Amino acid sequence: MTTTADEHAERFTLLRPLLFTIAYEILGSATESDDVLQDSYLRWAEVDLATVRDTKSYLAQLVTREALNALRSRARRREDYVGPWLPEPLLLDENDASADVVLAESVSMAMLVLLESLTPDERAVFVLREVFGFDYDEIAGAVGKSAAAVRQMAHRAREHVQARRKRFGPVDTKRSTQIAEQFMSAAATGDMDQLMSLLAPGATWVADHGGKAAALPRPIVGARKVAAVMRALFRAAERMDIRFETAIYNGAPAVVVYNEDNLEGVFVFEVIDDVITNLYAMRNPDKLVGVTIPRTITRA
Repeated sequence: MTTTADEHAERFTLLRPLLFTIAYEILGSATESDDVLQDSYLRWAEVDLATVRDTKSYLAQLVTREALNALRSRARRREDYVGPWLPEPLLLDENDASADVVLAESVSMAMLVLLESLTPDERAVFVLREVFGFDYDEIAGAVGKSAAAVRQMAHRAREHVQARRKRFGPVDTKRSTQIAEQFMSAAATGDMDQLMSLLAPGATWVADHGGKAAALPRPIVGARKVAAVMRALFRAAERMDIRFETAIYNGAPAVVVYNEDNLEGVFVFEVIDDVITNLYAMRNPDKLVGVTIPRTITRA
C-alpha cells in the first residue's frame, strides 16, 4: 500500500519539470528555482491529498506563490546590484521540447530580459496564462488577486510584451549556430569586416558581472563597438590560457569560456534574420555555479 509520503513524492516528481519551468520563467534563475521547488515540496508534504482535486493546478499555484516571494525579495536586493542584471543561462537536456515554439521563445534570453520589465505579479500572470495556458481562476489563486483583476493584468502584460517583442516563431538553431561560429572565427582572426557583416547595426553587448568579475560595466551598443569588444577579447585570450567551447543555452548558440579549467563565463547569442542582434555575457561567478547542469523543461 502506498504511503502518504510516497504519494506526495510521486505526484511532485511527475510534475517537477513543469514546476521547474514555471519557476525559471518567473525568476530567470535556475538556482533560485531549485530553492523554490525545495521550499514548495516541504509545503506540499504537509498537504492532505484528499483535499486536492487537481494536483497540477495546486502545485503550479504553490510554486508560483513561492517564486513570487523570491522575486519580490530579489527586487529589494537588486537595488544594490552592481551593473546590468541578466537571467542565468539555462543548459537544456537533449530531450527538451525544442519543437515547442512557445516554450522555446518563452525561455529565450531576450524574452526573459523583457519579462524583467514587468512587475512580479504581471510576470507571473503572463507566464501562467500565455505560456502554460492556465485559466484566470487558477492564476487568481496563485497571485492572490481576483479573476477580473488577473484578466486585466494579463491584457496589460500581453500588450507590453508584444510591443517590445515583435518577432515570434521557430528559431533555426542550426543556422544560428553557424553564424555564431563564423563570428567567433572572425573574432579569433581579427577580421573586422567579417565581424561587422555578422552583426546587426544596432547590436548590443550586455555583461552581467555583479561587481565580482572583470567585465564591461555598461551595455555596448552598435556593431562596430561590439566587434571591437570581441576582437579585444580574443587578443587577450591569446596571452592567457583561455579556451572557448560552443554550446546551446536557452535554445540559442552560446560560447562557454574557460581559463584553464575554471569556468569564466557564458556568452549567449541572439540571431535574427541571419545577423547577431544581442550578445548576453554572464560573468558573475555566483550565476555560473549551476550552468553546466542540463535541465528538463516542459509545458505539459
